[in-house]
Amino acid sequence: MAEPRVAIVTGGVTGIGLAIARALAGQGHRVAVGARRVQEATQDGDLLALPLDVCSEGSVATFCDDVRAALGPVGILVNAAGIEHVAPTPELSLADWARVIDTNLTGPFLMTRAVLPEMIGAGWGRIVNIASTAAHTAMPDHAPYCASKAGLLGLTRVTALEGAPHGVTCTSVSPTWVETDMLRASAARMAAEKGIAQAEEIANLAQANPQNRLVQPEEIAALVAFLCSEAAPALTMEDISVNAGAHW
Repeated sequence: MAEPRVAIVTGGVTGIGLAIARALAGQGHRVAVGARRVQEATQDGDLLALPLDVCSEGSVATFCDDVRAALGPVGILVNAAGIEHVAPTPELSLADWARVIDTNLTGPFLMTRAVLPEMIGAGWGRIVNIASTAAHTAMPDHAPYCASKAGLLGLTRVTALEGAPHGVTCTSVSPTWVETDMLRASAARMAAEKGIAQAEEIANLAQANPQNRLVQPEEIAALVAFLCSEAAPALTMEDISVNAGAHW
């Protein structure tokens, strides 16, 4: 087995983040998950769950210090926390725009800034950012989400270049629709707008890609676990689209 590392997964109490945290723990890593609602993960004995608001410098600093005190120096960071807000651009408030940008883009920056120095000092590190196919294309009413995920690709590339001389890699993973609570909430909203059942809208989303199915969180987790492994030292500055053949 590869050398166990200390791993942080933001947004690691539900959906993609939780699947990633479990996959890393299954490889023997000591995993800390951070989210505003940590109680949802406390029943998982393989994970250290601590409160974290990725939009707050103070919360990020406290969380990282607590992880180091409990588990040791951080070697892996997965930025999986993310939100969306759906509205036409003329109807977007600045507060709603800022909330998405702060969570999806500033949060990964704050987390990266907090752990990158110790990874550089150790001569080893893995950072994976969960982006989206929305980083490459667009859909009406999704301006802050598309902008934040596109910006995350830029942050990924810069981090990769800064970490490259020191054994630190940084990649991003861009999924299409993944079957999570976030997808089900989006499907419920879109179904209500169309006057159809949520199950029908979920089926529509599945049929929107050539594979006619929804990507599962465990598929994303398996890829992220590989990117965080000893087997991927040269895989950096890359965005991997897990799209089931779809553009969005």
